[in-house]
Amino acid sequence: MRQKEFLASLDQKRIVEAITAAELRTSGEIRVHIQPRGGSDIRVTAERTFERLGMTRTALRNGVMLFIASHEQRFVILGDRGIDEKVPAGFWDAIAANLTIRFRAGELTDGIVEAIHTAGEELRHDFPRSEGDVDELTNDISVGHE
Repeated sequence: MRQKEFLASLDQKRIVEAITAAELRTSGEIRVHIQPRGGSDIRVTAERTFERLGMTRTALRNGVMLFIASHEQRFVILGDRGIDEKVPAGFWDAIAANLTIRFRAGELTDGIVEAIHTAGEELRHDFPRSEGDVDELTNDISVGHE
C-alpha cells in the first residue's frame, strides 16, 4: 500500500492518544515511524531511524519504536538498551505476532494501538512514571520518505 493511502487509512489521532495515554503511566518513550520501504534489511533501516530520531538519547534509554514500511506492510519493533535489559525474552515477538494478525485483517489502527498499549504496560512495570517526569520525545507519528 502506498504511504499516502496507508496514512489516510489510519486514525492518527487515536494512535497519538494511545501513545500519550501509555506515557502517562511510564517514563518510557513510545514512537511510531512510518516510511514507504524498509530497504533490503528492514531492521538495519529501523535501527538507523531509531538513532536519527533521537530514541537513544532518553535519560533511561527506555525508548520503543514501531517502525512500519507501509508499501511492504512490514514492521520492526525496537526497544533501546534500558528496555531490552528488562523485558522478558520473546516480549517483542509476541507483540509482533499480534500486530501481524491485525495487519493481515486490515485492522491497521487497532493493531498499532494494541501494540502501543502492550508495550506501555510492560514499560509501566519496569519504568514507572515518577514525579517531574518529562516527555522527552514527541508523541506524533513521524513520517519518513524513500
